[in-house]
Amino acid sequence: MESDTATKKNKKIHRALWSGKKHPAELPEFGQIMDLYWGGPERRITGLTIRIIAVNALALLTLVFGILYLSEYQNDLVEARLETFQTEAEFISAALAEGALQEDGISVSLGNTERMIRRLSRTMNQDILLFDQNGALIADSRKIADENGNFYSAQPKARKETLYTVEILKDMAGAILKLLPDRRVFPEYPYNEKGEIANYPDIEEALQGHAVLSAWTGRDKRMLLSAAAPILKDGKLFGAVFLMRGAQDIENDIGRVWIDVLKMFGGTLVVTILLSIYLSGLIAKPLRRLMQAAESVRTGKRGDNEIPDMSYRHDEIGELSLVLRSMTQALHERMDSIESFAADVSHELKNPLTSLRSAVETLGVIKGKKDRDKLMGIIGHDISRLERLINDISSASRLDAELSRENFEKVDLWSLLGRIIDLYKDPLKRAQDNGLNDTPHSVTTLDDVSIRLAGECGGGLYVWGIESRLAQVFQNVLSNALSFSPKGGQIHVHVSAGKRRVFVKIEDEGPGIPEGKLQAIFERFYSERPAHEDYGMHSGLGLSICKQIVTALGGDMFAENIKGATGRSTGARFTIVLNLAAG
Repeated sequence: MESDTATKKNKKIHRALWSGKKHPAELPEFGQIMDLYWGGPERRITGLTIRIIAVNALALLTLVFGILYLSEYQNDLVEARLETFQTEAEFISAALAEGALQEDGISVSLGNTERMIRRLSRTMNQDILLFDQNGALIADSRKIADENGNFYSAQPKARKETLYTVEILKDMAGAILKLLPDRRVFPEYPYNEKGEIANYPDIEEALQGHAVLSAWTGRDKRMLLSAAAPILKDGKLFGAVFLMRGAQDIENDIGRVWIDVLKMFGGTLVVTILLSIYLSGLIAKPLRRLMQAAESVRTGKRGDNEIPDMSYRHDEIGELSLVLRSMTQALHERMDSIESFAADVSHELKNPLTSLRSAVETLGVIKGKKDRDKLMGIIGHDISRLERLINDISSASRLDAELSRENFEKVDLWSLLGRIIDLYKDPLKRAQDNGLNDTPHSVTTLDDVSIRLAGECGGGLYVWGIESRLAQVFQNVLSNALSFSPKGGQIHVHVSAGKRRVFVKIEDEGPGIPEGKLQAIFERFYSERPAHEDYGMHSGLGLSICKQIVTALGGDMFAENIKGATGRSTGARFTIVLNLAAG
């Protein structure tokens, strides 16, 4: 039987040993930690991984970029408004200096000064407070009534009731904006109704001749802008003007931008949902097809295309389909092999059983002692043949499981071949010359057949494999060669190495292999024995087992005839190909 399971497992072991990579037993390195995180040392970033990450990150990235833009936009907008506010403060200061001041100070009679402050406050939508050179508050636009007795203030009004969802979104946006490193955080405005200079920020500095601009957080978390500017005329300080206004226009602009960001986020969310549905079809649908195909295999339904080929996807699902197809094909081949093996076993067991039954039935009617002894010999021969068949069949059926449990190792091929060849030395000659005339590379057997080991590489040649199994293969092939070799013949064992492979060629001087049987000799129960050998001495499983072992070790084994000058066969050559291992 073909050893697919053992072959795959041992190939994995071979690749691990071949790579020569060993993880240290000390603290885990970064690569090992990443291997644990990603589930193995295979490809970490794959096509499917990139698709999933891209879809999940798209909406988040859009929101992040929008918030970053919103923060930068808010900072730029505040800077622009403050520059404009400075110009307005200087304009009002100059207007008051020209239209309301007298030589002795600031005129606060119910004349020009109050009318100017009231008009400027309404026109420019600002609260205007006037201080004398000593810092005393002498005019406040919020407390100057118009002709109708109404008062005006530029302070931002209380927020109107809005949708609860909108407020939550704004609060979330504010919380996120506060986390940004370049986000400006404005101090709270110190509200106080007293007219003392200490209760109005920046007035003291304005009375020293400097214009000051500030941004504040007012009531209900609304933004306020303030400006304090000195009132100068002919280089003389007469007082200071304090302007304050709500930043409703800034908030409205930021709100519009935030709405645009939310629209973009909403669009991205819709796209994400659509892409998620697409990914669901991209992943779940083919997996469902593979599941249904695997279920059909489990229930015994067979077909040429039962596992769909998805290799065109170039991702993990495509790889999974290829692996499942290979697994299913191997499973079917194994089932066919088991069925064929069972049929072959039944056929091989029937022959000795039929002969045994015939002999037993005939034994009852035969009276002559000579004939009865002959029948008893036939019965004994058939029983021995049955026992040999059962033992070989048992070994062949267990081979797959045994190979799958054994680990590959480095095997010194030259040393192994030398020890095996030494086993065939004539015991009598070994005792007489104590091994002086023979070497492990050249021995003479009991039938005067010499076995010679030669090679281009000499000693120290290592291959990947299982030493006991390799010894079983070489012994079986050498035994076959000895059984076909004429007395006084020679068997040559030649070893050569390539870049990754080692070739062991075993040649004899026997009759060769019948034409057309070069592949058949590796089939189960095939038997082509010499004429001088008794029938039934071999089960025909030897070469089949050898081929199975070599294939499981990741190698190959084939046979060919040696042609002479006349074109006739002068012997057989068996070539065993193994994987080279570094010494």
